[in-house]
Amino acid sequence: MSLQELIYNMGQQARGAAKALRTAGREKKDAALRTMARLLDQRRQELIRENDKDLQGARKAGLSTAMIDRLTLSDAVIDAMIQGLEEVVGQPDPVGEITGMWKRPNGIVVGRMRIPLGVIGFIYESRPNVTVDAASLCLKSGNAVILKGGSEAINSNLALASILEHALSEAGLPPKAVQVVPSTDREAVRLLVQMEDHIDIIIPRGGEGLIRFVAENSKVPVLKHYKGVCHIYVDESADLQMAQEICFNAKVQRPGVCNAMETMLVHRAVATKFLPLMCERFRKAGVELRGCPRTLEVLPDLTRATEQDWYEEYLDLILAVKVVSSMEEAIDHIDKYGSNHTEAIVTSDYLRAHRFLAQIDSSVVLVNASTRFNDGGQLGLGAEIGINTSKLHAFGPMGLKELTTTKFVVLGNGQIRS
Repeated sequence: MSLQELIYNMGQQARGAAKALRTAGREKKDAALRTMARLLDQRRQELIRENDKDLQGARKAGLSTAMIDRLTLSDAVIDAMIQGLEEVVGQPDPVGEITGMWKRPNGIVVGRMRIPLGVIGFIYESRPNVTVDAASLCLKSGNAVILKGGSEAINSNLALASILEHALSEAGLPPKAVQVVPSTDREAVRLLVQMEDHIDIIIPRGGEGLIRFVAENSKVPVLKHYKGVCHIYVDESADLQMAQEICFNAKVQRPGVCNAMETMLVHRAVATKFLPLMCERFRKAGVELRGCPRTLEVLPDLTRATEQDWYEEYLDLILAVKVVSSMEEAIDHIDKYGSNHTEAIVTSDYLRAHRFLAQIDSSVVLVNASTRFNDGGQLGLGAEIGINTSKLHAFGPMGLKELTTTKFVVLGNGQIRS
């Protein structure tokens, strides 16, 4: 069978599975998720053995330590996957929920019913634990999913696919509701995003190159989990000790993730007081700092930031720092260089906080809190399949509800239109 035939058959099977899932009740879906959790525990040694094949290949290919860390399926990672499945079981089933009922003058009652999106194509890199996260969310929200992981995780993902299909079959659900593309050929991605007859939406999650390739080549609507150029603006009225804790957490706690701070904006009124202590703390933590000309007036030994630095998602212990003369300048900077992902303000001024909330056009905007909170679990959604930085049809972390849409339902009593 050619690769094209393989992907086409997967699409056909997913479409059939999606039809069956539309009417699957919560009890069956939760039973499948519980079975997935049990099998992950029972077959963990098999998973670790298959994962070790991927790790050996990654080391031979010279992948970075950070990439290998993301690729590793340790006992702790498997435990976290099991916990994630249990959390999804505990979430309400959004499918079939009726919202916004209203009565028209002619007596018909109009409302909206929440329904699955259908078939989701999910394209991602490195982390095999994402395979289980995505599968669980798609299943609970009534969607079939075709998963295309990175070539570096092929053995791990195929082992996980075997567990997931077994669990679905045991629960009486179509096993092809969750499929992993069993090929490392990059052409599979192009074929997947061209299948407009069988796939309803594509969600890419990975590096900027992957997102751009999918967006430029897809015939299917794309929800972009784009890069996170996240900012924190330290206002002139900020509690500077609070600002120091928030900024340190946002940059250092886990620098290689999309909700880490990449640029710190500081009002000039507090720059001379705030920057020396803050930057000394960053340097002790190994953070490389790149500053604008006004920042260099306060800290002349910093590296000068270039224009490219303001656009950069470092995903590393590197931080761009800019001193601004006003909140308006901070907002203008975010508008120009931001990626609609996550922005925060540290301020004691209620009106300025609300102005920032209103004017910043990003998926999550925070007041006096770290950018690291842009996460489905932290925001109370449970697990997430990604953070959508485009506004259609969801904006921000995508949990169960965001993997559904609504249709109109109308209840009548014999009404006809005149």
